[in-house]
Amino acid sequence: MGLFDDLSRFLENRLEEFLRNNPHLELEALLEQLRQQEEDTLKLIAELKLQEKRSQDEILSTAQEIQRWHIRVQKAKNAGKQDLAAAAQDREAALLREGNQRWGQMQGLKERIAQSQELLGKIQVRRQEVQAKATEAQTARTQAQTQQRLETEGWWNPTSSYTSGLDDLEEKFRRWETQDELEQMKRNLGK
Repeated sequence: MGLFDDLSRFLENRLEEFLRNNPHLELEALLEQLRQQEEDTLKLIAELKLQEKRSQDEILSTAQEIQRWHIRVQKAKNAGKQDLAAAAQDREAALLREGNQRWGQMQGLKERIAQSQELLGKIQVRRQEVQAKATEAQTARTQAQTQQRLETEGWWNPTSSYTSGLDDLEEKFRRWETQDELEQMKRNLGK
């Protein structure tokens, strides 16, 4: 197992180094992880809401059973059947305990739904933050590439405006130099 552990550690270190050298990929990986967490949380919330609905249905059913046994208790008491009334009261009490248990479970589900929704909100905020950083990094990377391309092209290929500006300057100097030579020749002739 030592060889596999070493290989695994080596690969993890190389991956971490690669991600440090390519932060935009690290942001993309983080974004994907957050998307997955958001999806998992949404599935959990949907599952918990389904369980809550089932729990509510069970509570309603239990409440109807309690009501039915309560009516039976009253009927048995009114008929003077104390043994039936006592058994019916025991059944009613058991159903009340069961109903209370189910109510507690439903409250637990409601709390889990609230916590999951809070977690979902935090994940969404974090994902927006990371998305903004990824967009920022992409913009910076694009600007750096554009700047590098401009610098490279500017160094190897002079732009036409610079070339035409150089030609205009060249022309001005030639006129001035020609004018200066003519004046020099006139002075020499005038001597």
